[in-house]
Amino acid sequence: MKRVQILGTNCSRCKKLAENVEAAAKALGLLYKIEKVEVNNPAAIMNLGMTLMPALAIGGQIKIAGRVPSVAELQKMLIL
Repeated sequence: MKRVQILGTNCSRCKKLAENVEAAAKALGLLYKIEKVEVNNPAAIMNLGMTLMPALAIGGQIKIAGRVPSVAELQKMLIL
């Protein structure tokens, strides 16, 4: 099962990132768990080395920060 974290402030871009991740994982037929790490938990975000939001971490590693990737781009990240 893939562990996917959305890091941000629960803004519209963070929500869109979560939607795109769900769409990408479902299209690939992957089992996944999305965890949302919000700014109200700054220690968790800082532990991941996060400075730009929204951000996406897969398996504990930051893959994207400061933008919302397309579903197609996310699919490539999720299959690696």
